[in-house]
Amino acid sequence: MYRPGHIGVTLLVYAPVGYLLLIGGRGTFAVLGGAIAVALAMVPDFDIRLPGVSHRGATHTLAFALCVGAVLGAIGWVLAGAVGGATVTLGEGLGVRTDRISPIGLGAFAFLVGTLTICSHLLADVLTPMGIAPFWPVSSKRYSLDVAKASSTIANGLLFALGVCATLGVLWIVRPAG
Repeated sequence: MYRPGHIGVTLLVYAPVGYLLLIGGRGTFAVLGGAIAVALAMVPDFDIRLPGVSHRGATHTLAFALCVGAVLGAIGWVLAGAVGGATVTLGEGLGVRTDRISPIGLGAFAFLVGTLTICSHLLADVLTPMGIAPFWPVSSKRYSLDVAKASSTIANGLLFALGVCATLGVLWIVRPAG
């Protein structure tokens, strides 16, 4: 898939996580996690720019997803420990207060967002004829549902629309009464 399709699948996969965070009173984390997921949606395709690395090779595996999750988890752990009870300002009107979440909690959340984001990329690419080998290096077997070409404007548009609708649906379900 291309960028719109990957972002759509990422939004679709992240929607339940965002929902749980929103109903749990963690709106800032819901938005921050969603923004990070969208920002990382295309990370596996950086392999196109790396000499000697095949496209849909090592960066399109579950092992890579776990590695990205581990790196983000470590960053979350360190960030929560470093700022303690301080408020980290991410932008105008958007701050994250870390006194209500432990380094383990923020690390686990960041691990989940990172791993889930890369897995959503893999899910989108398994829809294409080329497919992926998600269990490499253990197995080189490729998996494909052969639903649509990666370049399909219709498939990418539909996946993007589905992700946006899922996100808007979550926001509509948890909207404040009144």
